[in-house]
Amino acid sequence: MTKDAAQRRSVRTFYEAVFIHCFHFTLMLSKDVILTNELGLHARPAAQIATLAAGAVSGVWMICDNEQVNAKSILDILSLYCPKGSQIRFSVENQADAHILDALFALTENGFGELS
Repeated sequence: MTKDAAQRRSVRTFYEAVFIHCFHFTLMLSKDVILTNELGLHARPAAQIATLAAGAVSGVWMICDNEQVNAKSILDILSLYCPKGSQIRFSVENQADAHILDALFALTENGFGELS
């Protein structure tokens, strides 16, 4: 292979990689829920969320007030300000994790076991 042909091949490979990176997307599943427990989001619920999310095959995200964090990280979750009444969106990147999404929704809807 000539030097010129190798350069053209390298450039083509680079542009193919950029194209794939720019246009690659995944179908995310999401559910919205309102925080109902009096204390809102604090350490115990964050730990419960992270424990459930850790069982996922792919990424699990939590969104509150347009801030998205990794739901597998207690510290990331605690960085959100989510008092009672906040709307939270949970998203999973893989349809195989739909059961995780359902469990996160149920946990949050039930007030993390804190409702009397």
